[in-house]
Amino acid sequence: MFPFPINLLTLRQFFKKPDLTAEEAEALLESKREKIANPANSEEFVLSRVGRELYEAFYLGYTLKQWGIHPRDLAPSVCGRIPVRLNTDERYVDHKYQVTPADGFTEMFRKMIDNPNIELRLGLDYKEIRQQIKPEVLTIYTGPVDEYFDYKLGRLPWRSLHFEFKEEALEFAQPCVQINYSNDFDYTRTVEIKHVTQQKHPYTVISYEYPRAEGDPYYPIPRDVNKQLYDEYKLLADTETKENNVYFCGRLAEYKYFNTDEVLERALNTFNLIKERYEHK
Repeated sequence: MFPFPINLLTLRQFFKKPDLTAEEAEALLESKREKIANPANSEEFVLSRVGRELYEAFYLGYTLKQWGIHPRDLAPSVCGRIPVRLNTDERYVDHKYQVTPADGFTEMFRKMIDNPNIELRLGLDYKEIRQQIKPEVLTIYTGPVDEYFDYKLGRLPWRSLHFEFKEEALEFAQPCVQINYSNDFDYTRTVEIKHVTQQKHPYTVISYEYPRAEGDPYYPIPRDVNKQLYDEYKLLADTETKENNVYFCGRLAEYKYFNTDEVLERALNTFNLIKERYEHK
């Protein structure tokens, strides 16, 4: 059990140096790093930051499971978004504010659509009804961009997940909300959400995440060849925005990994863009 992302506590535990200072940790990593000036892929990026021992212990196996692709064939940004710290901050990100909605995301979305001007239709394929719906002003599309254009340029590859949920007759089954399994088992991580939501209950539920190639699109796969294909779809999307007032927004529509805060920011930016354009008409 090691803290991750890598921080001073991780380095002390991994290298068995309990009194390691931040300055000593920096010198240690400097001795481990491989001198790669301009990393071309995720493997080179990690090797240039923490060296081979930490790369093979924490990154290599997990990346192979998560993406089904070797880190040397993934863009530097895949592993590059994971911080490395020389302090004892164990959090994934270091944003000043880290919160969840007080009543949960379900209630947040329920309030967003609880308006008489909003009609919600579920269980429908957009392709089957797009000819029936004639927008008075514009369309905001958040589905896969390649699907919108009937895959005319080819399919963009996505990585999906399969979840298994197991009930345990324990108040808590693991010591923290999430455990990543870098080198063992077929699943990449287990999550016990009670650590976050703080329910009081004698039972708990653990979710097991199994990466897979087929299924709902979860993660765009950052490779140069995929970016080139998306850029071609982006040109079509820009034309569709200009000619038919269709705005493409979100992870699926923009073939880009967004965290939740970035999703909200992207949605607000799209709204402001639309608002600005129509205020001048």
